[in-house]
Amino acid sequence: MNTSLSWIKAYVPGLDVTAQEYTDAMTLSGSKVEGFEKLDADLEKIVVGQIKKIEKHPDADKLVVCQVDVGTGEEIQIVTGAPNVKEGQKVPVVLDGGRVAGGHDGKRTPGGIKIKKGKLRGVASAGMMCSIEELGSSRDMYPEAPEDGIYIFGDDAVVGESAVKSLGLDDVVFEYEITSNRVDCFGVLGLAREAAATFGKEFQPPVVTESGNGEDVNDYIKVTVKDADLCPRYCARVVKNIKIAPSPKWMQRRLASQGIRPINNIVDITNYVMEEYGQPMHAYDLDTIAGNEIVVRRAGKDETFVTLDGQERKMDSSVLMICDGEKAVGIAGIMGGENSMITDSVKTMLFEAACFDGTNIRLSSKKIGLRTDASGKFEKGLDPNNALDAINRACQLIEELGAGEVVGGAVDVYGKVKEGRVIPFDAGKVNQLLGTDIAKETMVGYFQKIDLAYDWEKDEVHVPSWRQDLECLADLAEEVARFYGYDNIPTTLPTGEATTGKLSFKLRVEAVARDIAEFCGFSQGMTYSFESPKVFDKLLIPKDSELRKTVVISNPLGEDFSIMRTVSLNGMLASLSTNYNRRNKNVRLYELGNIYLPKQVPVTELPDERMQFTLGMYGDGDFYTMKGVIEEFFIKAGLSGKEIYDPNAGKPFLHPGRQANVIYDGEVVGYLGEVHPQVADNYSIKERVYVAVIDMPKVVALATFDRKYEGIARFPAVSRDISMVMPKDILAGEVEKVFDAKGGSYLEHYELFDIYEGSQIKAGFKSVAYSLTFRAKDKTLEEADYMPAMEKILKALEGMGIELRK
Repeated sequence: MNTSLSWIKAYVPGLDVTAQEYTDAMTLSGSKVEGFEKLDADLEKIVVGQIKKIEKHPDADKLVVCQVDVGTGEEIQIVTGAPNVKEGQKVPVVLDGGRVAGGHDGKRTPGGIKIKKGKLRGVASAGMMCSIEELGSSRDMYPEAPEDGIYIFGDDAVVGESAVKSLGLDDVVFEYEITSNRVDCFGVLGLAREAAATFGKEFQPPVVTESGNGEDVNDYIKVTVKDADLCPRYCARVVKNIKIAPSPKWMQRRLASQGIRPINNIVDITNYVMEEYGQPMHAYDLDTIAGNEIVVRRAGKDETFVTLDGQERKMDSSVLMICDGEKAVGIAGIMGGENSMITDSVKTMLFEAACFDGTNIRLSSKKIGLRTDASGKFEKGLDPNNALDAINRACQLIEELGAGEVVGGAVDVYGKVKEGRVIPFDAGKVNQLLGTDIAKETMVGYFQKIDLAYDWEKDEVHVPSWRQDLECLADLAEEVARFYGYDNIPTTLPTGEATTGKLSFKLRVEAVARDIAEFCGFSQGMTYSFESPKVFDKLLIPKDSELRKTVVISNPLGEDFSIMRTVSLNGMLASLSTNYNRRNKNVRLYELGNIYLPKQVPVTELPDERMQFTLGMYGDGDFYTMKGVIEEFFIKAGLSGKEIYDPNAGKPFLHPGRQANVIYDGEVVGYLGEVHPQVADNYSIKERVYVAVIDMPKVVALATFDRKYEGIARFPAVSRDISMVMPKDILAGEVEKVFDAKGGSYLEHYELFDIYEGSQIKAGFKSVAYSLTFRAKDKTLEEADYMPAMEKILKALEGMGIELRK
């Protein structure tokens, strides 16, 4: 949103501030000013001059010598090559030592161009006459300026006065960052109201008087709104005997300051009111409206429509259309149609000011690929109570500028009237929230400055409908704070009952995962949740895999970011690949990030978001290193002693002989293994890569931080070793299950200390050795105490087909 300072001052008399003072104060009061541009930057000593005499240059065919009156009592001589100079013209003149913004090509020169006395082809020249481009503007904003030549003032220009002021360039244009909930500040009037409150000045909006002849507008036009949910209000007025002409200079200058090119009085009035009130308007040629009827309805399926820009656009039933008795004449809130556009031959005009559903306008604008100034305002959710005021203001300007004859009355289709809200007010609570001691009368004074009425009997603030952002007492406290001055609010300690804050259980488990990973030398990474469908091929995931059923992004940045990930490995392997190709050795990375598993495809409800603890590494370390990290995490999360590893994991992206599912208490909670060589090659990694993925929701459900303290053992332990020869397909976890089941209450600890496969062991078998530790808490163990447990263990192992080595 942009405004010029002069336009603000028109509604805030007595406002006398510099551009920087305005910027600082408005930003502190909540209307953030992003920056400003001085239109007269680098313009110095430029006055209105009048050409008194023109003679040919003695030595140049394309130059002339002009005698120019600049209001000092004597004429100065200027040599120029401008083709459009004539005696008697009033023109902008840069005096000796003055400065212009740029060259005739319209490009600004940093610091401007200084003009000095000199000679052109031997003839003295004491200044320069300027084109509009040399003054830092363009013909887009000054359409009356010649295409090639100096700017010519009208007869009302006063010789000797500032040309910059005469052109309206003695102004400052401010750029604001307006949040979407402050719809009232998307118009100049809203910002002027804020400026008046900020600087303690009186706000004087334009007085809109009744306009119109003795006729009845209902004799000219009928309006039917079929979809009131998308169009809560539609106002229409009729103007006849249209006289197309340029709009006045003051209106052109104000529009130009907003970056809007002046066109003619009718178009300029609609744009002017849109900027002033923040209410878009549209004008139709009434002679093109079939049946003198307007119908607001949804578009038909595959309906096409040619907009004002000449483009044919395809609609569907979600797009709201403005139609006449036979055809569509505009896309509601976005753009009118070519078939009803205003031309220079227009005689009778229909003015439209309506309010449309903001969400629908935003979606429709995106769907048809057309965003306009009007749609940008409508999509914020405008106040329907503003529409009639805006259209009456436009008709008032039409009468004042002599642009046509306004027909009496207005068609106003308004269903459920939008009311303001009432908020109970408590000055004590506001002071408690802010940590201030502001008098109640002062607070009410702030409210009154921004048109918030106060009921002293009921202690209620009456909020008008255009302040959609004020909903509760905290919002009122913010209004008090911003006008009292954030810099005036003292630093205070928070009040309230003391409570003990801590992380949730889920976050505590995740913190343990993070700590363990970093303790084991892993660095945290963060990768995109958006991925490419090509990821599944890189990971060798089968075509019929459930992992290929994804949430598809409706408006992706591109194919590489078009789906939500269902497996977390792509980001990890891509990061490892980057490190590998940058010659980094011994890289270890981890990530805590979500995967998104749709409950059905196409998606009809939110997917299952599951946090994954993903680890990846290459260099020093192997499968057992990764296994140790997982076990360390389980121990710290309270899951120790029950996990087993199933080598039949069936993960296509892992090495078929070096992978395992992690099973805890009978449930798969994750997997680990070496990355399949082909997958590693797909990611340009030329050495072994190991990964592990733990499903955190399952771990959180099983985790515990309950710990029981046990004192230091007072009695000695007894150790016994077991050496076994077993088939290779018997896992160590299965052996350890026997220890847990048969070891009895004295079994304190067991540890695998040797595995051997080789020529001394028969084919298909392996040698495994464990050390078992027994200890009692209340006595020194004797052989009779622990041997029954040893015998049960040995017997159970033999029952599994394990040969015990004596």
